[in-house]
Amino acid sequence: MVPSSRGWKWSGQGPQRPGRQKLQLRRKSRRRRQTLPLPWRQLPCPQRQRPPPRRWTLAGVTGSGSRGRITKEDLKAHVKAQMTAPASPATGGGAIPPIPPVDFERFGPIRLEPISRMMRAGAANLHRSWLNIPHVTQHDEADITALEAFRKSLKDDPAAGGAKVTPLAFILKAVAGALKAYPRVGGSFHADGEHYVLKDFIHIGIAVDTPEGLIVPVLRDVDQKGVLALSEEIVGLSERARARNLKPDELRGGCFSVSSLGAIGGTGFTPIINPPEVAILGVAKLRKAPLWTGEGFEPRDVLPLSLSYDHRAINGAEAGRFMTHLCHLLADVRRLML
Repeated sequence: MVPSSRGWKWSGQGPQRPGRQKLQLRRKSRRRRQTLPLPWRQLPCPQRQRPPPRRWTLAGVTGSGSRGRITKEDLKAHVKAQMTAPASPATGGGAIPPIPPVDFERFGPIRLEPISRMMRAGAANLHRSWLNIPHVTQHDEADITALEAFRKSLKDDPAAGGAKVTPLAFILKAVAGALKAYPRVGGSFHADGEHYVLKDFIHIGIAVDTPEGLIVPVLRDVDQKGVLALSEEIVGLSERARARNLKPDELRGGCFSVSSLGAIGGTGFTPIINPPEVAILGVAKLRKAPLWTGEGFEPRDVLPLSLSYDHRAINGAEAGRFMTHLCHLLADVRRLML
């Protein structure tokens, strides 16, 4: 240290002043901190990011204040109800994404046709069934050559009284016999979810196509009626269904349903179960097909059948045995009398 006009000056010899040394260390540490990464607590945390705000409308809020004013508590209750309410299937609730709307007028002229009340109710029932029931469809073919020959012979039989006997009457009779052998196919789940209902009656619904939509009237005690009586009842129920003159009780209480497209065509389809039933039979168009008879191929009348069933109630083996038994009954009408 040497004297100067402003005090003591550093001469390069001896210790440096303590204050200057601390200042230089502070500057070095500051530069070092600027190159280091930010501490973990200062990093942006995804969990702390706020979700985008939701827009709420006051149209559905009921005010409890004076003169119907909406209070803060009313708004909180409305938001809570909207957040906890179950989503509607029609709007794509749950894990089902909604179908985006399409402006069809962009592609050409359109016409709007009102949907009937019956068609809306049927669509809601089918949608509910498809979402709640694990459907499995099993296909088979029945050789009904002998049945068709017998049915056609009834046209000139005086015992038939000139009645028109359709194949559906024989199918219902065969289904009733199969349901007797396998009663679980005609059962239903109990409302408590812990029991299975086995029914001691056999009521079978038939799908009828009407201008207003599909309707399923029920024939009661099919196992106790003959083929002629069933044919007359099928015609009567179908006519009343198309005229919308059915009673409410004629649409309830079925154990099983049959949907026949034989008069239209097709080789098979997947019918949707009509809850609370657990199975439904689809009947396609009768066709001629060559079948092996043991000595050679012969043209035979083959009827395609499709059984849709609830896999929670019926396993594949039981459904296969049911279909095999049903095909045996249709192959030889004499078995229906056993």
